[in-house]
Parts: sequence; structure tokens; C-alpha cells
Amino acid sequence: MLGQPLLMRTPSIKVRNNRIIVTGSSGFIGMHLCIKLLENNFQVLGIDNMNNYYSLKLKKDRLRMLMEYKNFKFEKVNISNYKKLNLIFLSFKPHKVINLAAQAGVRYSITNPSAYISSNVDGFMNILECCRHYEVKGLIYASSSSVYGANKKTPFSIEDNVDKPISIYAATKRANELMAYSYSHLYNLNTTGLRFFTVYGPWGRPDMAMYIFTKKILSKKKIPVFNNGNMMRDFTYIDDIINGLIAAIERNYFCEIFNLGNNKTVRLLEMIKIIESNLNIKAKINYQDMQLGDVKKTYADINLSMNKLNYKPTTKIEDGVSKFVKWYKDYHNLY
Repeated sequence: MLGQPLLMRTPSIKVRNNRIIVTGSSGFIGMHLCIKLLENNFQVLGIDNMNNYYSLKLKKDRLRMLMEYKNFKFEKVNISNYKKLNLIFLSFKPHKVINLAAQAGVRYSITNPSAYISSNVDGFMNILECCRHYEVKGLIYASSSSVYGANKKTPFSIEDNVDKPISIYAATKRANELMAYSYSHLYNLNTTGLRFFTVYGPWGRPDMAMYIFTKKILSKKKIPVFNNGNMMRDFTYIDDIINGLIAAIERNYFCEIFNLGNNKTVRLLEMIKIIESNLNIKAKINYQDMQLGDVKKTYADINLSMNKLNYKPTTKIEDGVSKFVKWYKDYHNLY
């Protein structure tokens, strides 16, 4: 059972030219963004390499939903393939580009770092080059809260130093920000970077904690909780992230970076309690040591985002988890 996409709370989008490329379109955030754009009559060309980093079935199910829209086209392409990417830009002539394609996952970057260089660095360079050569009016790209590394000052501000990443994934995301800065100033390209903070919600990734915990609790298996439970995250619901993305597309400032978080930090154990309450099942917890590349706490300062994007996250963790658990049960036919 696929279910239906959630209704977004954003108003109609105000962008004159309606041709947009979304890379990573079969991903979690990419699918939700594409649906919002398609429902506002944009011509959307989705790009995704459909790799098997996590459930290919989930990616195909997301893509199947997008293919129901007449104003959606799809190309199965790896953004690290410049030749194919160049032909797509030449043919489609996008007004704006939203780059969400990336090799995700902090822990996976410890064991397979080369995948991150290929997709997140080489691929992003190709995106920048295509934007430059085909006179794209604006590029909006995904960064990550991981760029803050082990910074102890919270909440994390755009003004903070982010030159000490503690994972290859974080290093590639910081590299994207620096590369975008260079292209903005060399070629007058509007680039807007968005540092996402622990995004969750329906159609979320199976390698994320909320999905893993829900699955294991339902199957009565122990859930792994790192740093002996002393972990805190700024959980941000997908609708709020999409609101921020839409604002970035509309305003697309010249060479800016914004935090997109919930401006609240929640203990991992508290999030688990909320899942338990929604499932009416007690979790079995396997406390473990801190993992390489992981951070103890994330917490977004969103003052700049509020001022320049009118970004206002509204979803409480209790409501967001409830919606995720409902989707999980629907999708896996557990009722």
C-alpha cells in the first residue's frame, strides 16, 4: 500500500519560469519536493541513479507516485556522469536546479569513502558546470548539519566555524558549500545552500534512526542506541523542510547558506518513548558506545532562515512521529 503524499502547508509557489531539475528525485526529500512542485504546475525533470544503498523498492514506489503526474519526466542518471548530465541540461533547459542527489549516511562514509567523493564532490562539480554553461538562474543545494562536526557551542549558527568535519560525508558537504561559493563569485551564479537537520517523516529513509527503531520495536528486536543513550537531535519534519526549500527556490539568494532545523533538540530516548507510545510496544534497547564520525548533539539556530526565508517550522516531534508511524504501518500493510 503506497498511500498518498501528505498535503503541504506551503502557499502557491511564485516563480515565473517553471522548468526545474530536481536531482535525487526518488529520494525522501526529493520525492516530497517534486510533488509540491508538480502540484503547482511546474515542469519537473527528476534525476536519480536509483542505487541500492537502501531499499530499491522504496525508491521505485516513490518514483511510481511521481510518474502519475503528466508534468514530470525522469532520467536514470548518475550526476557523476558529466556527458549524460550535459545532454539533459541541453535538452531540458532548466530555469532552476535543486541538487538533492548525494551519497548519504555518516556511518557508511567510514567504510566506503570513495562513493562520497564520486557522488558528492565530482557529481556536484558537474552540476555547477552545467548550471554555468546553460545559464541556469539559480541553484539550490542540500548541505547538512554534519558540517558543524563536534562543535560544542549550541545552537549551531551559520556564523560558526565549520572547518573541522569528523566524517568524510561532512567533509564532502562542506566542500559543496565552498565550491558553490567559488562558482557564485566566478560566474555570478545564485547558489543557496541548505543545512538540513535530521529530517524525518513519511517515506523516510530506512537507514535513519526513526525507521530502524520502528521496525525493530515492531519485530520485538533490540534497537541499537549509541553513546549509551546520551544523544540529542534536532528532528525536523519533512513538511517544514519542504517549506524551507520552496522559500529558497522562490528567493534563491546570491551565495547564501541557511540552517533548516526545528530549533529544538530532543533526546534520542525521548523519541523512542514517543514511538513506543504510538505502537503501544515497549522497546528493547541495546546501549552501545559512540560511533566513529557521529556527533552527540545537533541543534539549529534558524534566526537567519526566519528573517530571510520566512522559515517557521511548526511540527512538534509528537505529531511528526505519529504521522511517520501511521505511514510505516500503511506502507508495510501492518494493520
